[in-house]
Amino acid sequence: MLNSQPLQLSFWETPAPSQAVFVAGVDEVGRGCLFGPVVAAAVILPSDVSEQLISAGVKDSKQLNSRQRSYLALLIKDVAIDCKIGMASVKEIDRLNILQASLLAMKRAILKLKVQPELCLIDGNQRVPFLPFPQETMVKGDSKSVSIAAASIIAKVWRDDLIVRLAAKYPHYDLINNKGYGTAKHRLALQKYGASGQHRQSFHW
Repeated sequence: MLNSQPLQLSFWETPAPSQAVFVAGVDEVGRGCLFGPVVAAAVILPSDVSEQLISAGVKDSKQLNSRQRSYLALLIKDVAIDCKIGMASVKEIDRLNILQASLLAMKRAILKLKVQPELCLIDGNQRVPFLPFPQETMVKGDSKSVSIAAASIIAKVWRDDLIVRLAAKYPHYDLINNKGYGTAKHRLALQKYGASGQHRQSFHW
């Protein structure tokens, strides 16, 4: 584990009976991959479940194994007020660049929410362009905010499941194990078989 410290509630997530707001935590996964879309999640949690989720182990998805993430994703979905996925395709990544595609995926996830957020907590230091809701950026937010951490888990589980399904169509690239990241085996397969239609042409292999 990179960091075993539990999450603490951010300022916006601290329960305040007279000032309760709908805060959407927003995060993306797959930004550094060679294969597949970039995927984002937006999660709105009730303030009274934050401590429960932290106690259950919710934190940055990169600090969890696949079994832990799958369990926590079910728990998050069960208690969330709203939870939505957005993504940007490989073609959009190549056309826009990965940063802008990541922000687009975040925006799409937020706009799918049926409950209008009063504040969006965005992981990282880049604001989402033309977002019609108030937003705050949070560097390393997935290790500081329970709602961003929850979003990171939801997005990671959803994207990993997608890549596993695509692995059957693209068997040469060891996708089940690398989930689209540029492992040595993945790069060797690219040299041998070339790129598939789901590989990012704008990335260096």
